[in-house]
Amino acid sequence: MKRDFLINETFNGTFPFKPHFKKINGFDMHYIDEGNGEPIVLLHGEPTWGYLYRKFIPPLSKKNRIIVPDHMGFGKSDVPHDKPYRLAQHIDNLSKLLTKLNLKNITLVVQNWGGPIGFGFAVSHHDLIKRIVIMNTSVGVAKEHRRLWFESMIENGTYDQLMSNMKIFIPQMMFSIFVKKFSKDEKKIIKKAYIAPFPSPEYCIGAKAFPLDIPKGKNHPSSEIMQKIRDELILLKNKPKILIWGMKDKIFPPKIIEIWQKIYPDIKIYKINEAGHYLQEDAPEQIVQIIKEFINNTN
Repeated sequence: MKRDFLINETFNGTFPFKPHFKKINGFDMHYIDEGNGEPIVLLHGEPTWGYLYRKFIPPLSKKNRIIVPDHMGFGKSDVPHDKPYRLAQHIDNLSKLLTKLNLKNITLVVQNWGGPIGFGFAVSHHDLIKRIVIMNTSVGVAKEHRRLWFESMIENGTYDQLMSNMKIFIPQMMFSIFVKKFSKDEKKIIKKAYIAPFPSPEYCIGAKAFPLDIPKGKNHPSSEIMQKIRDELILLKNKPKILIWGMKDKIFPPKIIEIWQKIYPDIKIYKINEAGHYLQEDAPEQIVQIIKEFINNTN
């Protein structure tokens, strides 16, 4: 399924970037490609899309080439109904896109599901990675006994109904955890932009699939690849990297910082107190400045 109704949509000029598409694994994958220089790849998660990085693109594209893909089933990318919406597929999609674009010396910026997907690419293509920016994400398999946030909804039969209706889920979930206070007009446009890719249930297949793909225990279909990525994070130990964390995140709370410190003991940490899970919305200017300084200090 295509999203032709979205291709040239700028959401009142807040997303004025030319759409680009590559045929990846039989579907059209959308990405933003702005500026010149060493590439910065910005990866979104659930249930967002490239719009999340709209305030990053203009300032960072002054000195760098900015690539912002929409994962399969999200944003302006197609919504194929014959693909598995699993971690391995998303990694393969991203890998094919970035290699088709012939990128090297990549600064990889990841958040939410962009973490496992981005690191899945990075551990297999570490020669193409120059530096990494980690933001509010995790890579690992949940313990068998852990209770995941959506499991009660599956048990009481409400999961499919809610996750097939992003018009309800996105305002309920995303807007309840933004820390920044938006004006009424801003909020209206932002809401429209995040809801727009999901006009009906058949367009929600990607967003519906991501939570179910959180690997738990050894028998989950994505546990093996997630564990492999986690084990291979060591391959990136010598790459310059920083951790930027929204400290009011209830989904990936600050205690996860300690896990990243165990993996990368020398990582420099930037704690943003007035930001939550979607820190790109809460503190974009602050994060852009940190990324700029990081790039300048590691050239």
